[in-house]
Amino acid sequence: MVATPIGNLEDITLRALQVLKEVDLIAAEDTRRTRKLLARYDIHAPVTSYHQHNRTTKGRKLLEVLEKGGRVALVADAGLPGISDPGAELVAQAHSRGIAVRCVPGPSAAVAALAVAGFPAHRFAFEGFLPAGASGRRRRLEQLAHEERTLVFFEAPHRLVETLVALREVFGDRPVAVVRELTKQHEEVVRGTAGEVLEHFTRHPPLGEITLVVAGNPQKGRARSGTVDGPTLAAEVGRLVAAGWKRTEAIREVARARGVSRRQVYAALLVTRENVTEGMAGDGRPAIDR
Repeated sequence: MVATPIGNLEDITLRALQVLKEVDLIAAEDTRRTRKLLARYDIHAPVTSYHQHNRTTKGRKLLEVLEKGGRVALVADAGLPGISDPGAELVAQAHSRGIAVRCVPGPSAAVAALAVAGFPAHRFAFEGFLPAGASGRRRRLEQLAHEERTLVFFEAPHRLVETLVALREVFGDRPVAVVRELTKQHEEVVRGTAGEVLEHFTRHPPLGEITLVVAGNPQKGRARSGTVDGPTLAAEVGRLVAAGWKRTEAIREVARARGVSRRQVYAALLVTRENVTEGMAGDGRPAIDR
């Protein structure tokens, strides 16, 4: 399994180039894209197609090559094979037959977008493509609405606006980042609330390959309660702000989730701030009992 560039052809690793030169066969999701890469680096290994529509018949042929001792490099359109493509099926079949599988790591659109989006990345969930139909898309988003991890999606440019509309309706005006054309000449990161990003792409229809990163919902599993204490309200606002929400939007979201007024949340923030100030030493450091 050989990772290939997601845009800029110079992102390929030295190890990947060496493996592609040495194998007996390269199985490519899109042979046209792969041949451009091979031509760039003067690699002449034979290439065959392996994709969603021929994975059953071609998979059997590739396994036959492997069982006879041949070496096959599996590559995707871009990035690491097996992620949102049929490569995972071939790998599972190889393992079941006792065939050794090795990974040559490299570029990944999902991880690159997560890194550049600026949302918490210590825990995240990769969702691939949402369903193309409106009802299926909405159902999946409703299932993810309380997911507290940062979410990463792939999306087609012609569906991005529809997805942002559905996302705002289901998730609220949560922070999102649209990362477009990663590592290419026209790379772009548009970051803001779902409404702000929706407005941008309504005015400027997107082109190219898109990865959508969405801030998680730290309210997961917390019951709505009109009697929740002030420190909890303040802490929840703080978690949202740390996740990339604007302060006013964080206050609005906590009020909605907890079934209280925005005034009550704002008052909790003021009280918390006053308590912190009272606990500071004269030089601005926390006071410590000795």
